[in-house]
Amino acid sequence: MDTLEALATRRSVRKFSDRPVEPEKLQAVLEAVRMAPSWANMQCWRLVVVQDPEVRAAISELSFVESYFSPRGYKMNPAMKALAEAPVVIVACAVPEQSGEMAGQAYYLTDMGIAAENLMLAAHAVGLGSVFVGVFDEEKLGDLLDIPPGVRIVGLFPLGYPLGEAKAGPPRKPLDEIVFYEKWKG
Repeated sequence: MDTLEALATRRSVRKFSDRPVEPEKLQAVLEAVRMAPSWANMQCWRLVVVQDPEVRAAISELSFVESYFSPRGYKMNPAMKALAEAPVVIVACAVPEQSGEMAGQAYYLTDMGIAAENLMLAAHAVGLGSVFVGVFDEEKLGDLLDIPPGVRIVGLFPLGYPLGEAKAGPPRKPLDEIVFYEKWKG
């Protein structure tokens, strides 16, 4: 699968089979994160790979935030259940001091975003599914996983074999609605 095909066909997966992820496929996904570009090549990301079913279930519980309502009106994001069901959960963390900050912009989020896209595209390329989960109790999750103070949890990625066929992707805005040449128009 080439890069453009991977970009066009990757889908967020929220339901997983119980089939284990082969170590070489997990390794390929982790390598893809390692190869991501970052601020001054500081590579601020750190990953906690969770395969223990009890810990995955605990992570899922910590991903429910009472006050959360998605833009589409879900009271609880269906991806949160995937954290308990997927055979692997990758907890993506960043060390902010190992990334840049300029004019009030903390670049560790950008660094981790690039690494996360590599993670999801690599998963898709090796036949796995993933989804970004960004709603969680960071303090309690940090305690559960012994994440040191100062390290930020940026996102959670359930990883495994999709259950069922992938649906067509959601509609995308046309380029003329999101791209401007030379100056902002709109």
